[in-house]
Amino acid sequence: MVPALALVLAAYLVGSVSFAVVVSKVFGLPDPHDYGSGNPGATNVLRTGNKAAALITLVGDGLKGFVAVFAAMKLAPMLGAADWTVPAAAVAVFLGHCWPVFHGFKGGKGVATGAGIVFALHWPLGLALTVVWLVMAFGFKISSLAALAAAVLMPLGMFYVAGNALVSWAMVPIAILLIWRHKANIRQLMSGKERAIGR
Repeated sequence: MVPALALVLAAYLVGSVSFAVVVSKVFGLPDPHDYGSGNPGATNVLRTGNKAAALITLVGDGLKGFVAVFAAMKLAPMLGAADWTVPAAAVAVFLGHCWPVFHGFKGGKGVATGAGIVFALHWPLGLALTVVWLVMAFGFKISSLAALAAAVLMPLGMFYVAGNALVSWAMVPIAILLIWRHKANIRQLMSGKERAIGR
């Protein structure tokens, strides 16, 4: 029980590092909470016009999801941790991103971190969802619409490739949270006022 809880806590702390905030400070940019959508994520950082900062934010948020889950996958068997450790670590790193203890519990929506989680669990599915996101994002120029499409497909894809496994069920709350975190975007989409990428 102790090794499992330690790995899950570590995953949450890794997720709590907001790359949008950290990178913005390094580049001398405004706090991402204070402009655009107010979301500390790569799309909002891109609204500053600093593509390098946005790219580093995207990669960093994705990597933390990947690293936390991949580390749990490798360490859990070595430490004799319970079978639920990896699925719990996946949820924990996502929760850390959304409600980071290091940044006043004001986190991002979790798109890149969710992608990193899926890549760690099953990279072909992660690649497929990335293609879906890219096609939707470049086709409609709306990041939130692409994220919502990927969020809906994520648990379905994991059940398809992994079956009725704990990691598949872990994708359900992550997908629900992804959609819920986009509730303002959904309202904007329905009213035709959603911001295009780069605006």
